[in-house]
Amino acid sequence: MSTRNPAAPTPVPAEALASAPDRLHRATELAWAWHGTQTRKGRITSYMGHLLQVQGLVVGAGGGPEAAIAALLHDSLEDAGSPAERAERELALEREFGQAVLRIVLDLTDTTPDEAGASKGPWRERKERYLKQLRAAGPTSRLVAACDKRQNLGDLVADLRVEGPATLERFNAGADEQVWYFRSMETICRPAIPAALASDMAALLDELERIVAPRAATIR
Repeated sequence: MSTRNPAAPTPVPAEALASAPDRLHRATELAWAWHGTQTRKGRITSYMGHLLQVQGLVVGAGGGPEAAIAALLHDSLEDAGSPAERAERELALEREFGQAVLRIVLDLTDTTPDEAGASKGPWRERKERYLKQLRAAGPTSRLVAACDKRQNLGDLVADLRVEGPATLERFNAGADEQVWYFRSMETICRPAIPAALASDMAALLDELERIVAPRAATIR
């Protein structure tokens, strides 16, 4: 049975990625420079593991060089330490990789230019803004966003299997909000991603709901 979503963009052939090694290497260098000392929330493991896995998902889904580059750098603006640093990174992204990559990263950024570091707006407000951006974004941005959230969702479900709902105490949002956010993401991104990736996300979402349902019910 085919796993191709007829509404999703046509996968980019491997030759397209092979033709851009210098840009991909430079993106990897910048990702390590900007994120190399960060760790996963509540963990000691490098945040680069997340970024590299997202890039792998994007490439596996048929994404081209711009999508692969943006996958590595999709958090670079919202993780900047100050508005000035964010502005510098924005200029660097456009200078190094062009407007197409910058556009994807901007589409996947849930903060405003004035927000940085610990000075970010409320979680729900940022996520509502992010979802609105994605509804208006192109298919490549939605593909990268889907791969980002698929990787986050996989990690979250894996931790919940081992730790139970206590896992959610590391995050800014509770059970209900996590389910709402991931469901909204999956709905928005589904037309722009391969059917196999959409099916994978849906299965993980179902498992997330099964695990957190008792907790969600007790906190309503």
